[in-house]
Amino acid sequence: MSTHTQTHGHEEHHEIGPKTLIMVWAALTVLTVVTVYVATVDFGRALNIIVAMVIASIKASIVAYYFMHLKFEDKLTWVYALYPMFLLFLLIATTIMETFTRNPALY
Repeated sequence: MSTHTQTHGHEEHHEIGPKTLIMVWAALTVLTVVTVYVATVDFGRALNIIVAMVIASIKASIVAYYFMHLKFEDKLTWVYALYPMFLLFLLIATTIMETFTRNPALY
């Protein structure tokens, strides 16, 4: 009989310790509380959206970094992860810029 082993790109197994997981949970919980609080504050229509998107982006980055194990990936994987984020930023930025060109009398 021959032995056949398959590797699927990752030969190392990375584990995140319980202390780190608790810190990530605490950070996500605090950011969720901040999101709820900020939703009650009126910064103006455009700034409310920007603040909410910044907080959501920070939370998504934390999740990707730890739970999707981007922390342990090579630079090419980071490029594949960050490029869609850049495109999303462009989409959101152009949408927000477009809201400033609207005629307020039409609302």
